Order: sequence, then C-alpha cells, then structure tokens
Amino acid sequence: MKNKFYTDFDFERLKPSPRESDYRSRFQIDRDRIIHSSEFRRLQGKTQVFLPGEYDFYRTRLTHSIEVAQIGRAICNFLLSKEKDFLKEDYFIDEDLVESICLAHDLGNPPFGHAGERTLNELMKKYGGFEGNAQTLRMTTEIFYRDDDHYRGMNPTRAFIDGILKYKAVHKQFKDPENHFIYNEQKKIIDFVFGSKKISKDISSPERLNQFQSIECQIMDWADDTAYAINDLVDSISGGFINIQKLSRWRESNQLSEVQKSIIDEIIEWIKIGNFKKKFGAQIGEFVKACGLAKRNSFLDNLTNRYKYILVIEKNIFERVQIYKRISSDLVFNSSQLHQIEFKGKQMIENLFKRFEENYVHSLSDTKLLPDFNHRLLCNEKNKINRARMICDYISGSTDSHAMRIYRRLFDPEYSSLADLV
Repeated sequence: MKNKFYTDFDFERLKPSPRESDYRSRFQIDRDRIIHSSEFRRLQGKTQVFLPGEYDFYRTRLTHSIEVAQIGRAICNFLLSKEKDFLKEDYFIDEDLVESICLAHDLGNPPFGHAGERTLNELMKKYGGFEGNAQTLRMTTEIFYRDDDHYRGMNPTRAFIDGILKYKAVHKQFKDPENHFIYNEQKKIIDFVFGSKKISKDISSPERLNQFQSIECQIMDWADDTAYAINDLVDSISGGFINIQKLSRWRESNQLSEVQKSIIDEIIEWIKIGNFKKKFGAQIGEFVKACGLAKRNSFLDNLTNRYKYILVIEKNIFERVQIYKRISSDLVFNSSQLHQIEFKGKQMIENLFKRFEENYVHSLSDTKLLPDFNHRLLCNEKNKINRARMICDYISGSTDSHAMRIYRRLFDPEYSSLADLV
C-alpha cells in the first residue's frame, strides 16, 4: 500500500539518479548507505561521554546512534497508533526515513566530544566555522563514497537531508556563532530542501529558521534527547561519576522545585536498591508515549506534508528530561576528570590543525603530513578556505584513538610506527 504522506518532492535526490532499487524504497536505500559506510563504523571510536576503550559497558557514538534509531522508530509506530485524527494506514511518518536520520545524526561529531567541536569551531572561525550538524550535512552530501578524483556523497533524498537539518541558518547570518549553524557554502542545500521556494517572512530570521524543522527531524531530536538524557545517567552511575552522596549534595545546593527534588530522591532510591538500570530503561517507553502531534500551516504545505505537524511532548516528561540533563551537566560534564580529558583533546586538535594549516593552507608544501589521498586532494585545491575545510574534514572524521596516534607520530619523539600510516 502506498504511503500518501510522502510526495515525489520528498523522494527527489540531490542529483538525478535514474537507477533505483526494485525491492527497497528510496528511504531504505538512504538508511542502507549510512549503515554500510566507513564513516558510520567510525562512530564506535568516538566519545559519547567517556573516552572509548576505558570501560566496556558504556555508550560510544555508535551505540548511542543505534539506540536513537530504535527510539525514533518506536515514536513513529506509537504516533500511528495514537494520532488517528492525523495519521492513517496509508498516511504515516515513515519509520525507515526516521531511522536513517537518527543513525546519521552524529556522523559529523569530531573526536573528543563537545570539547573537540568547540575547539574546531574556534580554529575554523576565519574559514567559516565548524558545527557537528553542518559537518553531518557535508559528509552525507559531499564526502560519503568518494573516489580518488572527487567527492561524491551518498546522494540522499530531500526528506533525508531535511531530516538531519536541525539548523538551517548559515554561519554568516550570525555575528560570532558558537554552534547551531550550517556552513556558508551549504546555502545551496537549503535552496534544494525548500525547492528554491522563497522562505516565509515569519521564519526568515536565523533563530526562527533554526526552529523550522520537519516532523522527522523533530522526532530524531526527541529520540536523541531521550537516549542521552537517560543513558548518560546510567553510564555515569555505573562508572562511579554519580553516586548517592553527590546526588544528595547536588539536591541541597541547588534551587529545585518539589517535583525536581522528588525526581532526585527517586534516583537515589533506585541506586540504593540497585535497580537503576531497569528503572531508567523502563522510562524510555514513557518518553515515547509522551509524544503527540499538533497541526500547523507552513509555506511548504503545497509541496510536502512533512511540515504540517509539530511534535508535542507532555510537560511533566519534558521537565524530567531537563532535570536529567542538568544532573549530567553538573556532576559529569563539569567534573575535573572530564575537563582534564577535554583539555588534553583540545591541545591535540589545536596542534594538529595548526601544523596541517602551515603545511597545506598558508602554503602548499611537498611534505606529506596526511595520507596520499588527502594530500593529493589538498594539493589539487586552489582555494585556501576549501583547503582549510578539507583539513577540518580529516581531523573531525578521525576517531579519538586515531587522532591520538597522529599526534604522537608528529609530536612525540619517542613514538614511531610505520604500520598505521593511514
């Protein structure tokens, strides 16, 4: 049965692609291209909260992305069963599309987590900045499945591109943005997403434009919030970063509502009994069932149904996510242990970028500091800004351990390895 929710406009690819599978939908093809990419596999070596390899039980970017994809599919199924005034058996939000968006949502994140993202943005400021979401867009539209001569990209559908676009305002629209932008050269992608249709005045400001998300993007965003708000706490308790004493002190030293205090007391009780993993895990279903839909009008309604709906979250569940995030931020992300690791990662990224910048951007040297493929691309590129972006691609695409190895090869006189020069 054909799903009438989607139109030819949604299925159109960035570049013409006459050959399509006869057994997979276009959205399934997008999902499969993500799963079978080396960039997706590389997420297993990128920091979610803790450095990969220190323990064997907590999440990496890869396992986090898989969990987000499962939650995203669950939300689609729940909405179809609940929102019968809006959705039907032949008119529904495609779970394969949402899954592919969720699997891809963190592809652009660099090594060393948010510290790596902040560092690269500072280093790339004069070249147009760095942003994880913008880098995800760049990877899927320009870098995936490349050959020796040029970037190809995975040639995704319009609906997929739109779904990963949490932000649509370009870097130059802000004075000095820390995040929440796409690159200036990606404006052409926004034109494609909107079908070159003129943006409505009510969303033309960068702040409003960044809030203008398709329903699939909204589902991905809530699935992401659900996964990391709950699972970051589970990993932090399991790893000893959060315990009863720290939670009790945090509860007393912060101005909290009675509801928020009761949530802290609940977590403390779960830790005491020893069933916190089970209790937190059960909440994922509650967060899924907190979702609903509301109707809205947009300037794209004559082209697509993907902007006709807003994802609505029950207030009590939304507030629970916010307090979970505050706990993780204060007790884990602001801990001295993580700050020390982030500081080390920042220093490595800074040194690598500046060395590559001297060798490839300020002037083109014959010294091959990067693998042959990347070296050849840089040497063939005339524009300095583009060369800086390629260096940023290489660093941001590295796993934590790969970035460490490159750093040691270049700066540690005691380290030498000919076996991993790739």
